Amino acid sequence: MNRRDLVKALGLSAMTFGSGRLFAAGASQPRFLLVFLRGGYDAASLLVPVSSSFYYESRHDIAIAKSSPDVNSALALTGDWGLHPALRESIYPMYQRGEAAFIPFAGTPDTSRSHFETQDSIELGQPLDQSKNYRSGFMNRLAATLRGSEPMAFTDQLPLVFQGAARVPNTALRSIAKPSLDVRQSSIIAAMYQNTTLASAVSEGFTVRDEVMREMSVEMEAASRSAISSKGFELESRRIARLMRERYSIGFVDVGGWDTHVNQGAGTGYLAGRFDELGRGLAAYASEMGPVWKDTTVVVVSEFGRTFRQNGNRGTDHGHGTAYWVLGGGLRGGRVAGEQVKVDQAALFQNRDFQVLNDYRSVLGGLLARQYGLSSAQTSQVFAGIKPQDLGLL
Repeated sequence: MNRRDLVKALGLSAMTFGSGRLFAAGASQPRFLLVFLRGGYDAASLLVPVSSSFYYESRHDIAIAKSSPDVNSALALTGDWGLHPALRESIYPMYQRGEAAFIPFAGTPDTSRSHFETQDSIELGQPLDQSKNYRSGFMNRLAATLRGSEPMAFTDQLPLVFQGAARVPNTALRSIAKPSLDVRQSSIIAAMYQNTTLASAVSEGFTVRDEVMREMSVEMEAASRSAISSKGFELESRRIARLMRERYSIGFVDVGGWDTHVNQGAGTGYLAGRFDELGRGLAAYASEMGPVWKDTTVVVVSEFGRTFRQNGNRGTDHGHGTAYWVLGGGLRGGRVAGEQVKVDQAALFQNRDFQVLNDYRSVLGGLLARQYGLSSAQTSQVFAGIKPQDLGLL
């Protein structure tokens, strides 16, 4: 095997040469997990504007029915908002306990409606009127600001949000199996880099991989006998929680499949199934965190929302404003937070989408400032040029 092939094989293993320090997170240290729903999920199906007649006029086939004894109707949150019924057994009880909140009319000023451009904008967290620096994601800047924190991306490759000066490892936990490099191959690669400037990074990278595999070996055996699919988000969430509970304090995971142009469904159907899987995974994460859950905040975002009106294929197209989820054991939740307006045609952005009233950088800046006690100068290091929006959730 030549040098190029070895490096390529190493790149395909479920690890990177990032920070390999095995920091044991303290019991009271804050934890933050960002969950990115790639594809632009339909926020008007998650957070249902039940008091809006315009909503029901605009969605003849895919509207979620107003709250009623019907199990496929919206779950009552406030007089104006309901929750998708697929979250009845997972997120709804958390909302009732004050451990979940939702922020409608949220998002980025980016109006391109391009998945890639808007995802990049959110992950970078930089002002739109400046040229993009693709080596400076906002969670990397957060990790650099919080000295001593331990970041981890639970992804196949290091995402843009964690690109930057701080060294961040990544490892995918959706399907943990035999590593792509065995002990012999690992030894060969380590020997190749011995006495070079990369020797320490290579060693640390293998340490991260080996520690993760050792942590998960017992759980993997149990999973093979359980009814939970190894491909499901619920199992992945439990794996993430175990690592964040014991070691990592800042985490990121992304979940795809939210681009619902065709046959989106209503109280049941494709999107309902996605919400069910996501909700069960997030509830499992909270449960697995145990006592540390009280110090944990989870934020669920997507690059944009979708068109308010359904399209001709009983789906929705790329939109603008969306709704963020905020979960946590120390949350002052049980409410729909942030700036809001009456949901009618006059309130639509460009007569098609939810508008953005709660800028994502201001919202996240406010949450992170409260979570970590950041000063104004520290918050500006993460999100330059913003005024943090404190919604009183923490």
